[in-house]
Amino acid sequence: MTGRSRSARLLSKQLFLTLFLSITLLRGFADEGMWLPLLLGEQVYADMVKKGLKLTKEQLYSINKASIKDAVIIFGNGCTGEIVSNEGLIFTNHHCGYAAITSASSVEHNYLRDGFYAHSKAEEIPAQGLHADFLLKIEDVTKEIEDSVKGLNDADRAAKVQSVITEINKRYSDESKSILGKVSTLFKGNQFLVFVYQVYNDIRLVGAPPESVGKFGGDTDNWEWPRHTGDFSIFRVYMSKDGGPSNYSPEDIPLKPKYSLPVSLKGLKDGDFAMIYGYPGSTNRYETSYGIKQKLDIDNPILVKLRDIRLKYMFEEMKKDPGIKLQLAPSYASIANYWKFYDGESKQLVKYGIYDQKKVQEEAFRKWAEGKPEFENLFTEWAKAYDEWRPYSKQRVYLLEGVLGCHLMAFAATLQQVENVLVKQGGGDIKKAVAAASEARKVFLKEENRISDQHILAVTTSMYYNDIDRSQFPIGFFESLKGSYGDLSNPNTFEKYAAAVFNGTLLFDDMKWNAFVANPDATVLQGDPAYKHASTFLKNWQGKYFPYYQQFTAKNNELGRLYLKGIMQMDPKKIRYPDATFTMRVSYGNVKSYSPRDAVHYDYACTMKGVLEKYIPGDYEFDLPARLVELAKKRDFGQYIDKSRNDLVVTFITTNDITGGNSGSPVIDGQGELVGLAFDGNYEALSHKIAFDPVYNRTICVDIRYVLWCIDKLGGASNIIDELKLVKPVATAK
Repeated sequence: MTGRSRSARLLSKQLFLTLFLSITLLRGFADEGMWLPLLLGEQVYADMVKKGLKLTKEQLYSINKASIKDAVIIFGNGCTGEIVSNEGLIFTNHHCGYAAITSASSVEHNYLRDGFYAHSKAEEIPAQGLHADFLLKIEDVTKEIEDSVKGLNDADRAAKVQSVITEINKRYSDESKSILGKVSTLFKGNQFLVFVYQVYNDIRLVGAPPESVGKFGGDTDNWEWPRHTGDFSIFRVYMSKDGGPSNYSPEDIPLKPKYSLPVSLKGLKDGDFAMIYGYPGSTNRYETSYGIKQKLDIDNPILVKLRDIRLKYMFEEMKKDPGIKLQLAPSYASIANYWKFYDGESKQLVKYGIYDQKKVQEEAFRKWAEGKPEFENLFTEWAKAYDEWRPYSKQRVYLLEGVLGCHLMAFAATLQQVENVLVKQGGGDIKKAVAAASEARKVFLKEENRISDQHILAVTTSMYYNDIDRSQFPIGFFESLKGSYGDLSNPNTFEKYAAAVFNGTLLFDDMKWNAFVANPDATVLQGDPAYKHASTFLKNWQGKYFPYYQQFTAKNNELGRLYLKGIMQMDPKKIRYPDATFTMRVSYGNVKSYSPRDAVHYDYACTMKGVLEKYIPGDYEFDLPARLVELAKKRDFGQYIDKSRNDLVVTFITTNDITGGNSGSPVIDGQGELVGLAFDGNYEALSHKIAFDPVYNRTICVDIRYVLWCIDKLGGASNIIDELKLVKPVATAK
């Protein structure tokens, strides 16, 4: 290596740059992109048509006429849903409706385990807390915001931007009409759009398959292909009799939507066009090499390690009792989903050399920026910002995923608001703060499993002690723990401490809690072992280290804005899409099989044959309802059969670009018909938040024919099928 000539090294570097540029160009022409439907542009739309789209731009998105955008909704706080009937019927994923299904269930009526279908509207179950947001319009407010910050320095600019965004949100919102305006910051602060929504709060559960169908494969199959999960649930949105949004009322009537999606029974084949509408949550495709290193070295491995502990102790209790499983299921599913994601993300970032790719991009930017005062020192400042923040970054992950990963501590931490009211002059209304805490406590107790949570407190406290720099410890905490409970190298010490906290806190004791509510006393709260633990770690963070995080975040955001501004100036003709921001996007691609590694080829579809092959009676993840096994063995697939395979297609994959938030998104064919629901991505492309992979990226979708079969044949809810506008394959002459 050291003996290579200078010319050889230059040639090697040129070859690497050529390879990198060819990869970059390939990415540009792959199916990458979560596009704003309002701003598709002629080139992107032409590419969609070339791939198989048969609709006009106005059919995709229109303010004045009914269009596909009117059928796609924000479902709850982090998913997508679609309207599929003229009576407000919603299809989304099972995991998106999971909490509502669990909440509606009891040990006697276990809809999570057994499934549920309303055979009339009177049987539909109110889903408290759910909402459906319909997009009314999108407007560009970039000029208004940019004009307001001219001449301001970085700190003043950031504050002013937030102030103006608040004003714009208020101007576009009308609480009396349930209209909500939300400004989204795009291209890292180089563009601002306001999205205006009509919000409906009367949502009711209509149907869901048994969990053994809706979550078939469990954590083992999560983020994996082949996949055989029937990941769907059904809800309905209601409106008041006068046609407006409403909170739940028995007098409400089903919504009459502007548009509903027709549902196709025609099926798909390899290469067919696929379009996905939805609300992707977040990506960071313009992340720097510094951010990649931070993820790989600190953020991801610590998060995975801490979540692994939580999952271990929760799962041990869930196996013991159906009631506990029902209690912990929503929390467990949420924790497990991104435990596996971040583990896979790290592996794929390393596998595909994303860090090195970012370094090459940044070197090209440095050269372009020479002599340009706005940009030339950008990466020098960025390196300094990361160097100053990195020593404290591990503690932040431990606080969020470790200290507050214990459910008791997460609730106890919220009582800081009560303490502030009690000890600070003019801190607020004591009676109101305590009443709010009492309501929150009811929710906490309903969700709390003491046995698993006590273990989580013990182990995460021990891990904090062993992993965090001692100079960052809360003053006196571990010394006191050692003095009272023993040697800190012994895990039993932390178990004894956790038991004392759980047994001594007033948060589990109704008599003590009621006495505190009757006579709120800061000394009593501060002396409570659970609150003392939570507040000790929180105040240590807030007082000493949170300012470092604020400084880093502000600097990182501003440098990110300048970097992207510079990138756009480097190549002003290139068509770019903004990072996902949980705003309406459309992605397009094709149904496509793939070969992830040597001698392995994956078909684009999975069938009922594969479901039966995975079936393990009594298994926690791979059991099936007896009725499903019976119907499948009889091959009773009715009109939902795929004649080309002579089987029931369960799932399929496409090349579409999606991310979290797209769960439940409609997969739409070239004619604008619903063919499936997006619900997952594949393991080989888990770097997708940072870098889209043009070769291996796949979106995993449940085939709409399997959804309908589960509703009709398995669930016996033909009334739901009758609501849909079914598009059947054209019969061919023999």
